Amino acid sequence: MSTTLKDRVVRFSPSRGPGSPDVWGVYEPDTGSIQYICADPATKKAALIDVVWNFDFRSYRTHTGSIEQVLNLVAKEGLTVDWVLDTHPHADHWMASAQLKQRTGAPNAIGEKVKEIAELWTEIYNVPGAFDPERDFDRLFKDGDTFPIGDLEARVMLSPGHTLASITFIVGDAAFVHDTLMHPDAGTSRADFPGGSAEVLWDSIQKILSLPPDTRIFVGHDYGTAERKEPLWESTVAEQKASNIHVKDGTRREDWIERRTKRDATLALPDRMLAALQVNLRGGRLPPAENDGRHYLKLPVNRF
Repeated sequence: MSTTLKDRVVRFSPSRGPGSPDVWGVYEPDTGSIQYICADPATKKAALIDVVWNFDFRSYRTHTGSIEQVLNLVAKEGLTVDWVLDTHPHADHWMASAQLKQRTGAPNAIGEKVKEIAELWTEIYNVPGAFDPERDFDRLFKDGDTFPIGDLEARVMLSPGHTLASITFIVGDAAFVHDTLMHPDAGTSRADFPGGSAEVLWDSIQKILSLPPDTRIFVGHDYGTAERKEPLWESTVAEQKASNIHVKDGTRREDWIERRTKRDATLALPDRMLAALQVNLRGGRLPPAENDGRHYLKLPVNRF
């Protein structure tokens, strides 16, 4: 059956053998995000990666459709959630981290450099003391940290450039590379948010492309192309090096940086960004309720 960019597509990428995880990708069409379930086939232990808490930026209403879809798939496959993971504080969607932690009992985690992003956005929002990643996440990963998913070993690789704090999770032959690479026919991700850097992103991409050629690459977003109207998110290092329209073999660093910088200058801010970051820097929690029992967000005017 054909799928489109408007569908909540689910695809399964099976383990290739010992040490290799089962991976389910779950497409969230409103933001083009791909949410992942990474599981050890032997123990049925799993990690949830970059799951979305749905948010309508027009009405400022939330719903848990994506959370329910992911948790229903976990139940259907007989999995137990060991970890709730995010690769970075997302600008395009609200993270489901806190809710998934509450519902599964699993610890939540993100990269330790989220503390630097929290400091940056504390000043932008003018909210001293509002963000405390050590309070809101159970673990803040350093570059090179390892942790178990069942009998599998997951490794953390710092991959900044899109944000200061972006990390890649490498589990056997699977790499969850978030907003660095996109599908080969779509290129690479933007690097113009506060704290971002095209130069640093290039270096992060090259580290990812130095992984073994058959490593499965799972990207964070897909928006299709002028020719392709169905979402895609899995490739390999070899495929990226052979055909990525931005960084295939033979691409010069200075040419890519110039192209990326010029492209980023034409892009508008994501429509959920200024709402999302003050939720995501709280681990997916709303600000404390005010005296009427409701929650309110704070938005900087004429800052961007």
